[in-house]
Amino acid sequence: MVSIQVEPSRHPLAEYIYRLERGEALLKDSPRNVIEVVGILKSYGVILDAYSRNLIYIADHQFLVLFPFFKYFNGEFSFNKLWHHWNHDRINFEYAEYCMKAMMWHGGGGLDAYLDTPDFKQGIEKVIQAKFKNNFLMLGLNKAFPEFLPEHMRMMSYYSGLGQFWRVMADMFLSLSDRYDRGEIKSIPDVVQHILDGLVKDASKPITYQVKIRDKVYDVLPKSAELTFLMDTAVPYVEAIFFRGTPFPGTISYNAQAYQIPSEQAIFTFGALYADPLPVGGAGIPPTLLMQDMRHYLPDYLHDIYRQSFRQEDDLLVQICQSFQKSMFCVTTAAIKGLAPHPWNTNDLQQQKENRVYLEGWMSRFLTSQLAIVNG
Repeated sequence: MVSIQVEPSRHPLAEYIYRLERGEALLKDSPRNVIEVVGILKSYGVILDAYSRNLIYIADHQFLVLFPFFKYFNGEFSFNKLWHHWNHDRINFEYAEYCMKAMMWHGGGGLDAYLDTPDFKQGIEKVIQAKFKNNFLMLGLNKAFPEFLPEHMRMMSYYSGLGQFWRVMADMFLSLSDRYDRGEIKSIPDVVQHILDGLVKDASKPITYQVKIRDKVYDVLPKSAELTFLMDTAVPYVEAIFFRGTPFPGTISYNAQAYQIPSEQAIFTFGALYADPLPVGGAGIPPTLLMQDMRHYLPDYLHDIYRQSFRQEDDLLVQICQSFQKSMFCVTTAAIKGLAPHPWNTNDLQQQKENRVYLEGWMSRFLTSQLAIVNG
């Protein structure tokens, strides 16, 4: 990295600005942090693989199905699987839907914009007419409530879009683990660089969505919409899930007079980077489902570290959440670096100043996050 020529920052989180300018990460580099981040991302990669497959299955095969009772079975229904499902001996796909709905609610990016275009509505009308060709009840419903079925297909588009995004991220995290096992990943900056390289590699990957009805294929998100992995799914996902999130029932009052929920979505701070790990495990807390899923796929070296803690496995979900939060600050570091207005090794003073302003904007969003705690 080149020496920074701009004046020292007066931002309260200036320490982290300097870290990023030196090529480091928001999370400090240490052997323990590397083990935690790589280990938890391996488990997360396995879970994302399952989440991705189910979201894409729902989008491809459960569209315009008003009561999809068996949507979590990926088309492989059996009474044995149903029994395990009822006994919660399964992956909690509900968390994947929680993330999808949060993304859809917060919006942002080209995917959100395209779903409100005339082109989308025209394409969806063809899908509705083909799906319910001889179903006069549903066609009548569509006439009486013309936004009901199109809104359903907007949601299906988010199922597919998030599924495609997670497909890339799952492969990225699993390959990170493989590289760690081969001794290629030795530091937190190595982790960040691996993620950044993956984001750049797939930045222009098209996000498309088609459905098949009676041997005919219909475009829902066509190639002509020019939706891409990075700007239309990855960036909105970081915004919706890492930063904004949604208020967790039971931990905050939904009473408008209590003023515990901001009036503007843009200033929500309920995302993964702000969440207190201690409530994890409580009823009604969506990330609990993710932590429960990841506990089954922890690599032995990480599970052993958790067993050596003061409470051993009594607070396993909390420990998993803490490691997961560390990993998300690494992913966020990669996103920040990838979206910077200018190269980090620039010698141009004006470009350095613009990068500094860019970083200070990010740091202002981290003021109430868990950044200091994960580095404590």
